[in-house]
Amino acid sequence: AFGVIADIQYADAEDGYDFSGYRRRYYRQSLRLLREAVEAWATERPPLAFVLQLGDSIDGLNARRGEAEGALAQVLEALGRLQVPVHHAWGNHEFYNFSRAHLLYTGLNSRPGGAVASPPAGDCQAYHFSPAARFRIVVLDAYDLSILGREPDSPRYQESLRLLREKNPNDNLNSPTGLKEPRFVEFNGGFSQAQLDWFSEILKFCDENHEKVIVMGHLPIHPDASDRVCLAWNYEDALSVIHSHQSVVCFLAGHLHDGGYCLDSHGVHHLTLEGIIETPPESNAFGTIYVYEDKMVLKGRGRISDRIMHF
Repeated sequence: AFGVIADIQYADAEDGYDFSGYRRRYYRQSLRLLREAVEAWATERPPLAFVLQLGDSIDGLNARRGEAEGALAQVLEALGRLQVPVHHAWGNHEFYNFSRAHLLYTGLNSRPGGAVASPPAGDCQAYHFSPAARFRIVVLDAYDLSILGREPDSPRYQESLRLLREKNPNDNLNSPTGLKEPRFVEFNGGFSQAQLDWFSEILKFCDENHEKVIVMGHLPIHPDASDRVCLAWNYEDALSVIHSHQSVVCFLAGHLHDGGYCLDSHGVHHLTLEGIIETPPESNAFGTIYVYEDKMVLKGRGRISDRIMHF
């Protein structure tokens, strides 16, 4: 069993609204909802093996207020009460607050071996681990291609900016207005070819060893589990890697605060978790996933529905 939670986006600030001006965001309450989730997980039987935090742990507001370090410390302190490992995806709000280089030295770097580079090398935050026999979790870095969190003179920044400008002629690169492919906005990102090659190699190993794989990343990679704006830039490339192997049973994402779900044509479950940040204080949005030989059972809390996912 393991816990799942997404888009906490904590800030010590009054409630606000999203960029469209009509979706309420409960910045200060999100920490209390996280603490409630941690308390609930602590009483789970059987006990959890780990928790997956699907990105956007603190809100970009913190950067403007000079409160990023303090906000992150509070979120990590709440998660630190768990007696099990927490694995973190990095989302756009992490990069509004910290550079990629800085994040390597925070508690959000859950890669085994800490800041030491491992395949797919460089500063890509993708890694994998096996919490049980014939079962593996792969954490993908959905902002490996991105202009967020990188130095403007770095090759990866330049490559990402070229791609973004090619697809998005708007002055405001965060605006999807008029785009044929509205996912090409600055608050999204994608997967480098090096990461995709590494991912394919991991899945080849899993196929050969008859492992079941759950993949997690901040950005959804299936249009039926997302809206058209919140997808990873090159989601088709990630899907194509998954579909060329047999081992993946589920892809977990955040980013889209409404959540989403689909079972794709290859039998892979795509579960996009509802975000804490837009969850009213009297509700919540987290879950526990129980893994069996032939299925996963999601016990959702608050806005997250129960679900049985066969494989």
